[in-house]
Amino acid sequence: MSDPVPEFDFDLSAQPHDAFFKAVFSDPAHAAALLRGHLPQGLVARIDWGSLELVPASFVKGNLRQSHADLLFRAQLGGRETLFYLLCEHQTAVDPAMPLRLLGYLTELLTDHERKHGLPLPPVLAFVLHQGPERWTVSTAFEDLFGLPEEVAEDLADFLPKFRHALLDLSQADPAAEEDDAPLRLALQLMKLARARQLHEEFIEWMVGEICAAGGLSESLLAWVLLYAFHADSTLDAERVLRRIQQAPASKSAMTIAQQLIAKGHQEGHQEGRQEGRQEGRQEGTAKGVWIGKITALQELMGMATDVPEALAMLETAELERRYQELRRECDVRFRQ
Repeated sequence: MSDPVPEFDFDLSAQPHDAFFKAVFSDPAHAAALLRGHLPQGLVARIDWGSLELVPASFVKGNLRQSHADLLFRAQLGGRETLFYLLCEHQTAVDPAMPLRLLGYLTELLTDHERKHGLPLPPVLAFVLHQGPERWTVSTAFEDLFGLPEEVAEDLADFLPKFRHALLDLSQADPAAEEDDAPLRLALQLMKLARARQLHEEFIEWMVGEICAAGGLSESLLAWVLLYAFHADSTLDAERVLRRIQQAPASKSAMTIAQQLIAKGHQEGHQEGRQEGRQEGRQEGTAKGVWIGKITALQELMGMATDVPEALAMLETAELERRYQELRRECDVRFRQ
């Protein structure tokens, strides 16, 4: 299937982790695979997964948008609506106040529901996907935030809010070995290693093997995988990655139009960079080549007339970067339409 890019306000170059999470898991099929694999199986058996649908809503505000992204879903469970709140946390340090933060989001969500629909309230299951490099070492239970002595905790229990959130800690998980669903396995492993900047040669070979083995991957997911990998780790050799995919047995299905455009842009950029003269000029030329490749890729992706690489090479690196950022913003606007 070739689903359109979801309607979210994001800038892939500035917030690649946020953008990739939303692009992948806004698809109910991918969200369902994540939830089915990491919620209690008794609960999983009672959910009508065919009814799972995305609810347009976001509760992350202000500076937290730089390190958190959220999605809201609803589905039928036992004949009534149940909500699933997915929060992707990709900041460097673990947030010990996460249950408190979630309580604020869930309160806002339920208050809005009561205002619009009245009572009863729908159950809300909070799920945190931790993409940070550190192990999640803090409690997932809200009541643990009070730090009460054992002798008074039992007496106060009935008077305190009580809930816990589900958690998938990518710093401790091994998606490549633990996930059965092919798209989920590829997405989570990429998120894990991209955050740790470990998109090394072994991962590239594994990724190509996954793309070849999972012929059912959508073109949109394949495109997002490559875009995210290139933006999340600027040291990744995009030309080599794309050439390796082209050489793979399943390259015809894997190399979508968007990917071919990206490949062409990056290849032109690297070639332009290598054509510069002396060592000092070669370093500048390589930097220019990267921006030229990105500019050309976006222009072709949006159906625009492409600039001549030789003409672009005459511009300063700062000007190339400025042109790329303008195209990136225009591309984001088109994707949201």
